[in-house]
Amino acid sequence: MNMTDLQRETSRDAVLSIRDLTVINRKSGRNIVERINVDIRPGETVCVVGESGSGKSVTSLAVMGLLPQHSLAIGGGEIWLAGENIAQASASRLRQLRACKMAMVFQEPMTALNPVMTIGAQLDEVLRIHSRLPLSKRREKVMGILEAVHLPDVPRIVASYPHQLSGGQRQRVVIAMALVLEPQLLIADEPTTALDVTTQKQILRLIDELRAKHNTAVLFITHDFGTVSEIADRVVVMNSGKVVETGNRAQILAEPRERYTRLLISSVPSLIPKPEEALSDEVVLQVSGLDKQYGKKTFFSRKEPTLAVSNVDLALRKGEVLGIVGESGSGKSTVARCIMRLIEPSGGQVLLNGENMAALRGEPLRQLRRRIQIVFQDPYRSLNPRQPVGESIIEGPLNFGTERAVAWRKAADLMRTVGLSEEVMNRYPHQFSGGQRQRICIARALAMEPSLLVADEAVSALDVSVQAEVLKLLREIRERTGIAILFITHDLRVAAQICDTIAVMQRGRVVEFGAAHQVLANPADSYTRKLIDAAPGRDWDFQNFRPYANQLVSS
Repeated sequence: MNMTDLQRETSRDAVLSIRDLTVINRKSGRNIVERINVDIRPGETVCVVGESGSGKSVTSLAVMGLLPQHSLAIGGGEIWLAGENIAQASASRLRQLRACKMAMVFQEPMTALNPVMTIGAQLDEVLRIHSRLPLSKRREKVMGILEAVHLPDVPRIVASYPHQLSGGQRQRVVIAMALVLEPQLLIADEPTTALDVTTQKQILRLIDELRAKHNTAVLFITHDFGTVSEIADRVVVMNSGKVVETGNRAQILAEPRERYTRLLISSVPSLIPKPEEALSDEVVLQVSGLDKQYGKKTFFSRKEPTLAVSNVDLALRKGEVLGIVGESGSGKSTVARCIMRLIEPSGGQVLLNGENMAALRGEPLRQLRRRIQIVFQDPYRSLNPRQPVGESIIEGPLNFGTERAVAWRKAADLMRTVGLSEEVMNRYPHQFSGGQRQRICIARALAMEPSLLVADEAVSALDVSVQAEVLKLLREIRERTGIAILFITHDLRVAAQICDTIAVMQRGRVVEFGAAHQVLANPADSYTRKLIDAAPGRDWDFQNFRPYANQLVSS
């Protein structure tokens, strides 16, 4: 299909012009994405937004020529990159264009980096393959691009392997690798989803800075309208493989036409805390002086031990949701694992219903474990892929002596509680969506009738609409059962919607503790204010499709 005269006129100055793009499943012949039209001009950021399965990542892979060859193929349409129709380009030509004219930043940097090559060697490889620069010039360019993405101690970074860097540093390296040859188009596929809010803010600011400096066209894939409100010039909303709405940022955020767009925007959690509720005086969990250190100073090693958690005090009442928030490395997940006894605390007390878990061993600890259950971030890794989900749910009760028929009936009731049918209990984990798998993990945890549920980043990997559903489910379960919930998160917007009390952690210590409305509306610690200021979309009232009249928190 050739572009019409009108389309040519509209796309004349576009770096990327996608016209009627259709991607098909080779086996079924079904359209995965259908008749997609997108233009991106130099220096412009276009955000493609939608839930998992909407087709946004497939569209970006089609542009890069990275569709899985045996399963997906371009079934129609054109992809014009700087005047060249790359939908018809050969594999060798696409390899030439990657890095030179277009580049991509993926969600998980460790999948894009070679674990057995140093950072410097990987960046040099890009230059060696795609340019004729001599070694000295390549080294100079590697150092320059790493400085441009604001990495500290560049000589150390150059000599480091990926596992020796933090998540935010790895993502900066991937961005440097994508931009080292100054491509005209940068595709960023959910590059900040797994990062804490302060690192996320830094990465968004970095991409925007480099876009402005090099006049790069940016195609930014995301499911989060909070991010959209920060960086988008224009927005493309996708659902079920089709574009349902397009417009500039103000039009989409303030005056969305389509019901699906309104659903996505209104699902973004607000930083305004939920109303206060009366809580029980019955203490379920009491943590006193909790410490966790790694390593030990010995005669042969003079290295000082690393103190991951220091002198943490917490109290959690029946029916209360206590949020522990902080950046990656703040110690919040270490606290949760010490409470669960998944790792051994170095000191302090962990009282669950008055019993000190930190002092128990053997069978007494095993019996107490049934009263405390955990839901992890990645439900797929939490479930046995070779076992039907019904078997996963009843496994715990069976281990503690419950008859199989009784356990199965209870599991069926729990499936209905979490909004799923008992008819799907014989299916395997891969046959469910991410949100459904997380519901199954919650059902499995509740099967043990615990008095404390630990949710460790349980919604951070989910789409905002699915995230809203899971948060609603946790609230309903708390109200129905009176279970206490320890909620670990790096997202203060999520904490505001579910937590009664918030503990803010930094470098292994609790720097602020109090009622959610107090911590979020009037933070006492500068670190808490820093986290709030970094939250994407903090100045936008997504539920009412308008900006807030005033700043939520004064900087």
